[in-house]
Amino acid sequence: MSFSLTPALALADSPLESSDALVAPPLILKTEVVVPPAAFYRAEALAQSELTPLVQLPPQVPEPSFIELFLPEEPTSVADMEEAEIPSVASTPAEPIVPPPLIRLEITLDWYLNPQHAALLVAREKGMFARRGLDVTLVSPADPNVPAKLLAAGRTDLALGRQPQLHLLASKGLPLIRVATLVGTPMAGLLLRDPPATDNGELGLDGAHLGYTDLDGRDILLSRLLANLLTLEKGIELVDARDVHYTARDSLREGIVDGVMINHRFLLPRQLVDEGVSSRFLSVEEHGIPSHDGLILMANRDKLNGKREAIRALVAAIEEATLWIFNHPERAWELLAASEPALDDPATREAWSHIFPRLSLQPAAVDHGRYHRFEQYLLDAGVVETTTPLERLAIDLGALTP
Repeated sequence: MSFSLTPALALADSPLESSDALVAPPLILKTEVVVPPAAFYRAEALAQSELTPLVQLPPQVPEPSFIELFLPEEPTSVADMEEAEIPSVASTPAEPIVPPPLIRLEITLDWYLNPQHAALLVAREKGMFARRGLDVTLVSPADPNVPAKLLAAGRTDLALGRQPQLHLLASKGLPLIRVATLVGTPMAGLLLRDPPATDNGELGLDGAHLGYTDLDGRDILLSRLLANLLTLEKGIELVDARDVHYTARDSLREGIVDGVMINHRFLLPRQLVDEGVSSRFLSVEEHGIPSHDGLILMANRDKLNGKREAIRALVAAIEEATLWIFNHPERAWELLAASEPALDDPATREAWSHIFPRLSLQPAAVDHGRYHRFEQYLLDAGVVETTTPLERLAIDLGALTP
């Protein structure tokens, strides 16, 4: 069935008058309707084999739902809500992190502050002790013989001394043990003022007035050096030996003594030259005394376990400071002079270039052979009656224990 619409206009043969009404011509519509075939209605139909199977739901269980488990059994009334405590959030700043307290260690020096103590001073000034949790105090003694006695009595944590001193005091039963080496070469020697000479040019020391500052300086260093110089085992009996304590410089300058066994070979000779006093220095290692550590750090062996970790950290700081000194010797001297103005004088400044190369780069390490040889030397010379085992003389706190 079809319909068509064909408009047609019939024009008048004569003009229209304004009063005549327009008459619309008849409309003929042509509309074509197409009926789809029956297959169209089956386009969306699927075969039974292609249908999605139905999912069977489980039977409903008459129990409360998941959300209902968290709801109150009875609704809360307004009164109950008013009486309930409403939680609030309070924001307060966190407590500041307080660093652990520093461990205090007191070190009694062997002498007044000087460049031989450079590693201790640098570690203190550059914060190497503090970074390891240590508060280190350096104390100058009133007498060179006092530090070891204070350490043995437990009145100081650590003390500076010399390897010969350690051997002598350990043989007397004092519970001292070496835990670090600050200066690894001998620093002692006999300083003579206007040394007298015999007709053949040899030193005439018979009857000379010779001073010493500590017991090991008298019983080991001066005694053995004179025995070698005078070729007499009891050479010290041929001189007038006296304790000058801290007055070595004044005693030599004023002529009270003819010479002094000193432990700071690079300082006193230059100081005397500046005061117009000529001198001659005899190093101990060139006159029959075995090589030894010139400056060591000693601890009380009986009290070591309670301070072992703190002392290990202290020795690590000393090693760090020593390496920094070797890398920056000029800056190290400037730091010493700024921190201890009393050191900033021409004699000490000149001594610095001779002293810092003798500092021990491995302060914790123990030269077992060196300590054994020195102990045997003292036994053979009759200075000690029996030898002291090495483990009672020196220890390396950084070494792994079996």
